[in-house]
Amino acid sequence: MKRNTRINVLLLLAVAVLAVAPLVFGLGDHKEEPFAGADAEAETAITEIDPDYEPWFSPLYEPPSGEIESALFAVQAALGAGVLAYYFGLRRGRRQGAERAGAARTAGEGD
Repeated sequence: MKRNTRINVLLLLAVAVLAVAPLVFGLGDHKEEPFAGADAEAETAITEIDPDYEPWFSPLYEPPSGEIESALFAVQAALGAGVLAYYFGLRRGRRQGAERAGAARTAGEGD
């Protein structure tokens, strides 16, 4: 197995372990919403420390339900993944094009 393939397989296994570990070990079972975001956790911690705390800012848009909020987050993640995939694909294509041009140049010199 090639070195890059081995690294990719190990990275995929690490991601799978990170995704499955909270479910297997029951992390968050003691909470009402075990997979709430960090914002909700921070808000809970702040109100426990100082019940009279007033936030400095309010959200520009408050989705009517958690499902819509999750859908918007998924769209944002998909757009970000698309931009990253385009960038890395473009870089790889340019590198392969440069390699092919270099190989064609050296093949042309050998004639």
